[in-house]
Amino acid sequence: MERPDAEPRLASEAAPRHPGTRRPAPRPDPAAAPLPSAPPFRLRARILTPLPGGATRFLPDGLLEVDAAGRITSVSPWQAPDGTVEPGQAVGPDTAPIHDLRPLLLLPGLVDLHTHVPQLPNAGIGAGLDLLTWLERYTLPLERSFDVPTAERLAPLAFRAYAAAGTTTVAAYATADPAATEAVFAAAEAHGIRAAIGLVLMDRGVGSTEIDRWPSGTEQLDASAALCARWHGRDGGRLRYAVTPRFAVSCSADLLRASVRLAGETGALWQTHLSEDPRELAEVRRAFPGAADYLAVYEAAGALGPRALFAHAIHLSAGEVARLAASGSGIAHCPASNLFLPSGVMPLASYLAAGLKVGLGSDVSGGPSPSLFETMRAGFYAGHALQSLAPGGPPPIVDPLAWLRLATLDGAGAIGLADLVGSLEAGKEADLVAVDPRPTEPVPGASCRDDPAELVSRLIFRTHPEMVRAAWVRGRLLPTGPSSRGPVSPLPAIRSDRDPARSRR
Repeated sequence: MERPDAEPRLASEAAPRHPGTRRPAPRPDPAAAPLPSAPPFRLRARILTPLPGGATRFLPDGLLEVDAAGRITSVSPWQAPDGTVEPGQAVGPDTAPIHDLRPLLLLPGLVDLHTHVPQLPNAGIGAGLDLLTWLERYTLPLERSFDVPTAERLAPLAFRAYAAAGTTTVAAYATADPAATEAVFAAAEAHGIRAAIGLVLMDRGVGSTEIDRWPSGTEQLDASAALCARWHGRDGGRLRYAVTPRFAVSCSADLLRASVRLAGETGALWQTHLSEDPRELAEVRRAFPGAADYLAVYEAAGALGPRALFAHAIHLSAGEVARLAASGSGIAHCPASNLFLPSGVMPLASYLAAGLKVGLGSDVSGGPSPSLFETMRAGFYAGHALQSLAPGGPPPIVDPLAWLRLATLDGAGAIGLADLVGSLEAGKEADLVAVDPRPTEPVPGASCRDDPAELVSRLIFRTHPEMVRAAWVRGRLLPTGPSSRGPVSPLPAIRSDRDPARSRR
């Protein structure tokens, strides 16, 4: 970790004056200053990033340079050039303008490994229900209503919400409607976010869900293949396809095998849910009586491997953990969702010690917020609770910088993107966020020292909706917040009118 020998001067302090020198013009507040919308550019700010091998780099006053192709060319301590340089002014004919963002903090863009775009209107609804009841009562009815007009209205707002929370990469589920999934891809393409998205595959009902209201498994596979052909690798790989069987409860063995075959033939990601809820596990045992455990259902389909991404994975046996680790499969840890729906607590420290590839997922709307900073906070609390209730395992993850790593570089690694994004290093694509720690102060002026762990701790435990000032993918500024096209008609939350007592068990 790079730290200066002397305590850096606060950005708000006046520079020392010498006889015969002019007082420099006051520096504009970066919250109000215009931000670069496209590369090339250079940003002066505090810079914090995880690095491969477990290291962290912190520059209290640094310069990050992005070339015209949207790649980071340099991350270095600030060295003032000769002469006075005003914010936004280029130093020479061949250099990009400098934008002085101090005291903002530059971080790698966050990587959300598990979210459901159609479910955003239901965020915060259904707390305390078990997974299958929540699916039947709220989620599946909402997804059935997610037609093309709804997708065209909601998906752009969803991607704005992710970017406003600091997320620049998502692994997302769409719905079982191919045309609506197409609209989600089109929204991601227009927005600029980095995304892997998939049509949700299911050929069996959940509870009393009427499966005949969904396309058949064969139709879904054909539609999935067509979507993959159109979207996988679009825009130089910014958009990828993810073959997406919902989970074993809603998929036959034939559908699972065919989905794995499609991912293998196309090089697409393959994502699903695993071992989230005790009642779900019981349903899997009933549906696949010959399987040794839940993971064996996916193993029999040939799913495990570096392109596989499993969400939740809470209730795993030691054998399942070992097989997942050996396969190189990725795990999306969704602690906010696992507490919102009383699914359980992942033994994260044990999984990491066993060598599992783990990142973080918001799991909207099982998780109540698209913010991965809030997800980190839930995971921190859950780990401490697990240690208190079941002592004896590895100590919980308490370092804020370790949580930041899970949300960035580790998440990128879980989906094969660590060579492109997840850290601020020369040669990587410029997926980054500018965060203002000032809104997280408990009272105005109670700022942290320039200590990276303390800065990130405030972002996690005092998350503020206005702290993320900007997000870029490949150096292009992402739209955030409400649409500039004016008010949007409400998207009401949807629930089923069915009596949950009638659900099949």
